[in-house]
Amino acid sequence: MRTLLGLLFICLTGNTLAAALPPAVRDALQRAHIPLSGVGIEVRELSARKPLISINAQQAMNPASTMKLLTTCAALDLLGPAYTWKTEAYLDGELQDGVLNGNLILKGYGDPKFTIEQFWLWLSELRARGLREIRGDLVLDRSYFELPAYDPGAFDKDPMRAYNVGPDALLLNFNTLRLRYLPEGNTLRIISEPSLENVKLDNRITPHPTKDDCDNWDDGIHVQPGGDSVILQGDYPSGCGEREQNLSVMPHPRYVEAVFRALWQELGGTLDGKLHEGVAGNSARLFSTHRSEPLGIVIRDINKFSNNVMARQLFLTLGAPVPAASVEMQKPVTSLARSSQAVSDWLQGQNLDFPELVLENGAGLSRTERISPHSMALLLQHASDHPLSAELQASLPILGVDGTVKKRLKETPAASHAHLKTGTLEGVKTVAGYVRSRSGREWVVVFFIEDPGAKRGQAAQDALIEWVQQR
Repeated sequence: MRTLLGLLFICLTGNTLAAALPPAVRDALQRAHIPLSGVGIEVRELSARKPLISINAQQAMNPASTMKLLTTCAALDLLGPAYTWKTEAYLDGELQDGVLNGNLILKGYGDPKFTIEQFWLWLSELRARGLREIRGDLVLDRSYFELPAYDPGAFDKDPMRAYNVGPDALLLNFNTLRLRYLPEGNTLRIISEPSLENVKLDNRITPHPTKDDCDNWDDGIHVQPGGDSVILQGDYPSGCGEREQNLSVMPHPRYVEAVFRALWQELGGTLDGKLHEGVAGNSARLFSTHRSEPLGIVIRDINKFSNNVMARQLFLTLGAPVPAASVEMQKPVTSLARSSQAVSDWLQGQNLDFPELVLENGAGLSRTERISPHSMALLLQHASDHPLSAELQASLPILGVDGTVKKRLKETPAASHAHLKTGTLEGVKTVAGYVRSRSGREWVVVFFIEDPGAKRGQAAQDALIEWVQQR
């Protein structure tokens, strides 16, 4: 029966193509009930002009998070690894003896990784510069990104998940709360990080002394944000011990205000006024500028941990008319359309023709983005010749070691011999990157699966990676 299935597999897909597919890969696809029409594969040596394996490679497919490879490749070339983002503080009023009789304006330029720790240090600097009491409002200038209305629940009806956070010119701490669940006997204590000023955690969760299915421990927890409170209901399996989850429970401006008030009060400052949004006008005076981590570090988080909101921020940065570090207050903003055009222009400048390419957000968390395995392979081959190729490879997860492939092929000879970006959506499972064979040769491997049974396709992808590594 197995032989008959194999013959049928070959007849349906073409003798030449199926013969090029390693038997272990073909068998894994058959066991997963994934037809060859649902996969796109290209394997090529870095120095080769033609691929070793090419199956449906010209077909436009959903790349899921491997689309981040295109975004980060373009960013390294267009912006450079030393590029940084800025966030500015303006005083709109007179500062005298520590008292600002006016508004404090915070203006963002799309920093993808403006963490709580960095925000605290920056606010400490504002205090050191002499600002103590704000007798006015907190004004947030988010005008640098020109964005359409965003529904965080549109993708998968799970709006509070951290990966569904939308981009924002003044993104703070990924707009998320880290909730730590601490079982203490018959009770459950919940800690919010960061602590938010005037936001109450309403804990109605019932702990149970069980540890069934700890991989899905949070299935019984329901979080309901509402105004200045977050209601938590349901059951918690105390036998699973301490757990944590990152959730987005409020809009960007409200989150920034709540964090600002909490940290500013902790630092001994006061804010008399309210929150509102506006634009830093000509009457405002620049008081302090915060600089982000450099791009070379940022892309490691984007690729190793597949951070969607950071990738979205970076993608929008590519559409900036000039580097944000030198943009004056009245310069044009960036938008998704400008970013898509910037990437298309960059590809053209690199003599890379990807006619099937469809961009939406540059992160791959999309049902519309498309690229072919062949184009992805050409991109990776092209990137390997770039002077900054080491920066890109260093940003990719190391097989069996870290990032999203930490647990894959961990106990095999292939471990540590590949830098790979993965992607997963419902009905989509992808992997793309570099594999070093035991002979020391370098290979590009791209394996896309777009099929209802895609989640069962990891064994086939792993089999191909092992086959290439053992060549």
